[in-house]
Amino acid sequence: MYLVDSSRFSNKAAVNAPRPVPELARLFRRPPTSVIAKMDNLDGARPKGNKNDVLVAAALRSDPQHLAAVYRACLAGARSVGIDPATLPDFLGIEDGGQVWLLGQDELGPSVLELAVEEALGTFADAGYDERETERITLGSVRVGQHRFARAVLGNCGHACVFCGFAAPSAGPSHLLRASHVKPWRDATKRERLHVANGLAACPTHDAAFDQGLLTIEDDLLITVAPSLALDRDRRPEVQLYFGAPHLFERVALPQRATVIDVQYARWHRDHVYRPSDTTVPVRR
Repeated sequence: MYLVDSSRFSNKAAVNAPRPVPELARLFRRPPTSVIAKMDNLDGARPKGNKNDVLVAAALRSDPQHLAAVYRACLAGARSVGIDPATLPDFLGIEDGGQVWLLGQDELGPSVLELAVEEALGTFADAGYDERETERITLGSVRVGQHRFARAVLGNCGHACVFCGFAAPSAGPSHLLRASHVKPWRDATKRERLHVANGLAACPTHDAAFDQGLLTIEDDLLITVAPSLALDRDRRPEVQLYFGAPHLFERVALPQRATVIDVQYARWHRDHVYRPSDTTVPVRR
């Protein structure tokens, strides 16, 4: 569940699911649909499914250190009976040490998490879960879902800031880059919250400017600077350095085969986040 959104691969689509689904299906000699069904149970996507699955997964997700220890114990047990890394790979890359890191958590403030729990209360109450159980299940699911979203967005953007091209691959995923929603999580539907076309990768400076409406993007991916920021750019060399050409691109930069930011999200950002005025100010060439 840290790697794959199982809801995208239900029924016949399970055969197209990426790793680790095919590897686990071969290992357990079960069809991919069986692996996806188990993932749905663990993730809480089926509140009326196996309650023990849901609660065990929620407990593990709430304690990343314990999760990492259990993960390594499972791999050690497999190795001890001859199951090699080719048959059961180290999907999380922590077999020899390290922790489970969740990407993109900056966007999940207290108000967002409270909203997620509120949305889930009725569904899980009907399935026999109390409020504390519902909170633990929901928070774990939201955090892991946000991790998958951030992971997909960073990969889609080539692990570089779409506004300036900044990248620091040796620093590890997302330590110096942020994966953010164009239409924020709190305002998005469940589908929009996980849609890679609703995300972009940015360095901290441009991410903050975008979140505060000082930058926005047009339908054709041209970058627009808010007039208030443009005024500072014209007066202060240090602002010009980050928000003028050539450092700030004229257009959002994405790899050739990337999923393009959906127009509906760009328009939402312009309508609800961007600080408009009578005229817009494009990146000065």
